[in-house]
Amino acid sequence: MNISAAEEESAQEIHIPADIDWEMLDKSKFFFLGAALFSGVSATLYPVVLVKTRQQVAQVQLSGIGTAFSIVKHGGFQALYRGFGTSLMGTIPARALYMAALEVTKSNVGSITVKLGLPEPTAAAIANAVAGLTAAMVAQLVWTPIDVVSQRLMVQSSSSQFRYVNGIDAFRKIVNSHGPKGLYRGFGISILTYAPSNAVWWASYSVAQRLVWGGIGCYLKGGGDETIRPDSKTVMAVQGASAAMAGGISALITMPLDTIKTRLQVLDGEENRLRGPTIGQTVRNLVKEGGWLACYRGLGPRWASMSISATTMITTYEFLKRLSAKNQEGLL
Repeated sequence: MNISAAEEESAQEIHIPADIDWEMLDKSKFFFLGAALFSGVSATLYPVVLVKTRQQVAQVQLSGIGTAFSIVKHGGFQALYRGFGTSLMGTIPARALYMAALEVTKSNVGSITVKLGLPEPTAAAIANAVAGLTAAMVAQLVWTPIDVVSQRLMVQSSSSQFRYVNGIDAFRKIVNSHGPKGLYRGFGISILTYAPSNAVWWASYSVAQRLVWGGIGCYLKGGGDETIRPDSKTVMAVQGASAAMAGGISALITMPLDTIKTRLQVLDGEENRLRGPTIGQTVRNLVKEGGWLACYRGLGPRWASMSISATTMITTYEFLKRLSAKNQEGLL
């Protein structure tokens, strides 16, 4: 399904470049370049994720800046990248699964919704939501074990019950203590966090793009030209702004679930060695520590991380798709 067709109908004054679907991509180039580009994005954003994770498991709450200064003071700047190697090893295959599931699902669901006679904007929003949901669920099969290990490395201190030398050591100790299921602690809540988050994000992104392009069309309507052909910089700016809006909405809606997931995977797991805590126990511990607002610990860093990540990810992703297109001339 060509999503841009709906955009052209809703803003006829603006000629938007054609969307690139799964069949138009050179798959080998898509996955190779994708691994390189998104590894760079992950490296840039990792310190923010680490600060957010530290805030979520802290007994005494500090601001994001205060937490970052504390980490650097006690461990140097390299401490902001604790667990990054492990995280990167999981990010590459997880991203590959995510991108493949996203594009295949979006193409198939989009075609089905159009055939059902749904309006093009509605069909696009549904296709994006279902694709985001499916991609998140598939990627979590790889990402959850890596997430558990990297988060243990992120939050360990001299007072931690377990001390890990590196990701392999953490992996071995978790399996020895809890069995393979220890690597999937929080898998259910991860699905409940990331699947709706991705569905909300991709649907919001689709709607936000239409709103932004519609606003540009209304603003330029009196300019006299019937057709406006935005350059690549304008298209990228609209995609980035739409992604930031969608990221902020998604962060706010799913923040409590993310906090509970992190506590299940890290803090409460260390306190309860023989048997993992329930979601109910984790929520009660959070509320006891700081009331219901404790579920929103780390919202600032997560909001910033998701907005920046979304903007960076979508502009990188759209750029990647254009680089990986089989027929470059057909995109003009």
